[in-house]
Amino acid sequence: MHSLLDTLMVLLVFTNLRILGLSRINASIRTVAAQGVLLGLVALVANADHLTGRILLIAVAGIALKGIVFPVLLFRALRAVKIRREVEPFVGYIPSVLAGVAAFLVSLWVAARLPLPGRPPSDLIVPAALSTLFVGLLVIVSRKKALSQTLGYLVFENGVYAFGVGVAYEAPALVEMGILLDVFVAVFVMGIIVFHIAREFDSIDTTRLATLKE
Repeated sequence: MHSLLDTLMVLLVFTNLRILGLSRINASIRTVAAQGVLLGLVALVANADHLTGRILLIAVAGIALKGIVFPVLLFRALRAVKIRREVEPFVGYIPSVLAGVAAFLVSLWVAARLPLPGRPPSDLIVPAALSTLFVGLLVIVSRKKALSQTLGYLVFENGVYAFGVGVAYEAPALVEMGILLDVFVAVFVMGIIVFHIAREFDSIDTTRLATLKE
């Protein structure tokens, strides 16, 4: 189980780097969906020695929402606004990928010095979770399209989820389910916002919101 969990963590890091290097939004949505399925599996594998109904519920809910429901909502929004690529982001794709690699290396250093209540089932869980948090924030601040920023929010939450199911498995289920509910509402609201922005301005480039000041 330990080697399987390490493999899942390595795949999580690779999905982060893939998200940072993609310009096609539909491919980014699929990658975030795959990341959601990975995290559902992480919840099961990381807690295999003390598997409970609560953990099963968290894992199934994570896979269903992150791997199916959220991507479907985002693909519907993508079809509504009729865009395909993130053009000219604030931070280029190659620098973004390099920043993602640097974030993982820094996360390894931080994780080695971070006091934890117990030893995690894999030494890669905390670094992978912390680097996922950073990647989500980077996508939010470095992309111009509202849909891309929504994906960044989902990636950020995936980092919180990874840390929670991998390290803080004694936390009440209400915490994890509350996070999922918050993200569900956020994606739903963002879909409405994206639709109205595209209808009014013929673009979902968030830099054009400056025209509201005029």
